[in-house]
Amino acid sequence: MMEENGDMTNKERRDAGIAYISDDSIFEEQAVCRKILQKLNFMDRSDFAGISAVVKELLGKSDGAFINPPFYCDYGKHIEVGKNFFANYNCTLLDVAKIKIGDNCQMAPNVAVYTAGHPVHPDTRNSAYEYGKEVTIGDNVWIGGNTVICPGVHIGDNVVIGAGSVVTRDIPDWCIAAGNPCRVIRSITEADKRKLFRDEEIDDEAWNVIEEHVADIRK
Repeated sequence: MMEENGDMTNKERRDAGIAYISDDSIFEEQAVCRKILQKLNFMDRSDFAGISAVVKELLGKSDGAFINPPFYCDYGKHIEVGKNFFANYNCTLLDVAKIKIGDNCQMAPNVAVYTAGHPVHPDTRNSAYEYGKEVTIGDNVWIGGNTVICPGVHIGDNVVIGAGSVVTRDIPDWCIAAGNPCRVIRSITEADKRKLFRDEEIDDEAWNVIEEHVADIRK
């Protein structure tokens, strides 16, 4: 493995978003995270309170975050989540760079967020240098199952990403986007407010509860 050189440590280079090498200091940080993940991923799956506590230990500052294990990340401390974050089974967040996620965001099973990357040319890639580019996800975002979000992507507020998407470019606010590569399909409007599945509407009983909930939030 190539040695660190110059005035910056590899951790400083990593955190600056420039080329760095995973040296012993990097592996030491990852080892701390892996011990927490070992605990999380082998817990009693019915111990919801225990899982919540370990998620808080992993992510640090969080408010109502819950992750269905198994879950995978590199550091944990580079992941910032807002209120009521939820990730379903088998999600992977490679947090070499920051992953910033807003309030009320949901990830379906097998979602992968990659901040980590490697040079394209094999000679450069084989030098062991790599990089991380920040990913941000806004408020009220639902990311469908088996979606991959690539380094440097920014997803706006109130967005739905369709299942199986590969997100390589930024996605604006208030839209449904899907595909490989992921593209905007249409805007989300007031006409979608009572929709459940395709053209099916939410029943009256549930809708009354929803309206009361929205009214309470706006008080």
